[in-house]
Amino acid sequence: MNTLKTMVLMVFLTVFFIFVGSVIGGKHGATIALIMAFGMNFFAYFFSHKVVLTMYGAKEVTEAEAPELYSIVRRLSQRAGLPMPKVYIIDSEQPNAFATGRSPKHGVVAVTTGIMRILSREELEGVIGHELSHIKHRDILISTIAATIAGAISYLAQMAQWALIFGGYHDDDKEGGSHPIVTLLMLIIAPLVAMIIQLAISRAREYEADAGGARLTGNPLYLANALRKLHYASQAIPMDANPGTAHMFIVNPLSGRSLMKLFSTHPPIEERIARLEAMAKGLY
Repeated sequence: MNTLKTMVLMVFLTVFFIFVGSVIGGKHGATIALIMAFGMNFFAYFFSHKVVLTMYGAKEVTEAEAPELYSIVRRLSQRAGLPMPKVYIIDSEQPNAFATGRSPKHGVVAVTTGIMRILSREELEGVIGHELSHIKHRDILISTIAATIAGAISYLAQMAQWALIFGGYHDDDKEGGSHPIVTLLMLIIAPLVAMIIQLAISRAREYEADAGGARLTGNPLYLANALRKLHYASQAIPMDANPGTAHMFIVNPLSGRSLMKLFSTHPPIEERIARLEAMAKGLY
């Protein structure tokens, strides 16, 4: 089902990307946008996980280097019926974690040094279960592609903004160029549409991963307690995170910045905890 969702998402965002290009630059703009869309989809599918890991200086570790973490990942991945993912550690005081990889065979679990310091073993199991649930349901690929094309749409809009400022608009019906006012509206609407799509996908998948991770560990309170700790710590300890990758983390690494709360890619932490607690009582 998630494979179908990925295909639908790629097609929709690609078509929207081409539409934005045509509105801004006519036939030439649509052609350029089409080429860029195919290139970005290819790049996002095969290489985006490597870019993210490099961005945060993540280091792959062996079982000898992180025995407890490794044992948790191995045990839960076996329970989930997944191949053993690669394990990475990020040198950051903010406690956080994310999963990446285009498929279960290429799965990666990355945790920060901070999360290993403040969570108990049971709470860390809850977090790892959450991330393995993302890998199992292949929604990492969906969110990565959404982020890649959404970012490109915003970039295309910025290029058009400079074109308008420096007189790049030409009223040429043969080229299919649009009126400057229409182009100006697209500059505002396109990034908003891209962002809304990304937010909707990210928020929905977090609830699903919470529930999946809770079932995997057998105790929803493991993750509920972990989320409570991570939420407070993320507000107190800053992290130099790229907004374009914030949706990948288990809690928003930008939540300490008040403006970012308005555009959070994560559902309210209180609601996530409440659902897990209700799940523990058999009410959800």
